[in-house]
Amino acid sequence: MTGSLRVVARVHAYPPDHNAGAEWALHEMLRALVHRGHTAEVWLSQWAASRDPYETDGVRVIPHVADGRFATTVARSDVLVSHLENVSPTACLSRGYGKPLVVVCHNTFDLTWEPMTAGSTALAVVNSEWMRAEAERHFASQHRRPDRMLVVRPPVHAQEYRTRPGDSIALINCTATKGVGVLAELAERMPDRKFLAVRGGYGEQQPPDLPNVLVLDHMDGRRMRDEVYARTRVLLMPSDYESWGRVGVEALASGIPVLAHPTEGLTESLGAAGIFQDRNDVDAWVKAIEVLDDPATYRAVSRRAKARSRALDPTADLDAWCEAVEEMSRARAASR
Repeated sequence: MTGSLRVVARVHAYPPDHNAGAEWALHEMLRALVHRGHTAEVWLSQWAASRDPYETDGVRVIPHVADGRFATTVARSDVLVSHLENVSPTACLSRGYGKPLVVVCHNTFDLTWEPMTAGSTALAVVNSEWMRAEAERHFASQHRRPDRMLVVRPPVHAQEYRTRPGDSIALINCTATKGVGVLAELAERMPDRKFLAVRGGYGEQQPPDLPNVLVLDHMDGRRMRDEVYARTRVLLMPSDYESWGRVGVEALASGIPVLAHPTEGLTESLGAAGIFQDRNDVDAWVKAIEVLDDPATYRAVSRRAKARSRALDPTADLDAWCEAVEEMSRARAASR
């Protein structure tokens, strides 16, 4: 343990206004630092519904301001954290003020890796082993790379999501890439089944307008247990890309079977608990849903889901994350 650190994050949006997997993963990481006695501040780069500073789980969030206060905050910080579109400008401030920079990586796109090839990244946090392999492959051909790389699987505290499953077949985030077309076709072909479509935090939302589909608006992630998973019997994840798939892991906490397209991230996150079929083969999705009608089969799949949820307990990953941040601060202090 080191003295209390001031950790400052620069991101475009944050819960509870914006509730995507990337933002909740970052929030859990900052929340863990707060629990260890550090302070964590999030400065937003885009306008949000909340115009006044607020606090969530001990993390202070500062809405977008068009002045120089963020630079002043950077100068007084111990560690900077950023992700997605804010990495490049935050890296510039990191170099200018001599502050260690943590980049949290949520996907394997070139735009994730490129800002780190300019140097100054003290720690790159990737969300899976397959992403670590992709990062190593990318940086092998670069002159500069992050000083250290760490895997922190998107932290899901199972007790905060665990509930009694409901009776609907659900999809979260109604975009084409997340597979809303699969949901629509299933709902048309299975009119006697109840479906649930939850609007996501990004992308063009296209929930089907069908009598057996209940559409819910984008919501605070803390409402997901009672308003989504308590209504869900089976979760659909027919995504064409997932680097991990946080909502699948949230569903596992309640023993909810997850039917998924076999992306690299989903096969790693769901493991043996996942039921995989190609997103283009809707017949296979229909059959998988029908197989789960057998009570004994459903119980067996549910047991595997709960076992996988226990195996993904985030305690060790969050401890390693906090220790890595503390070590950066100690190393910086020793070099002065």
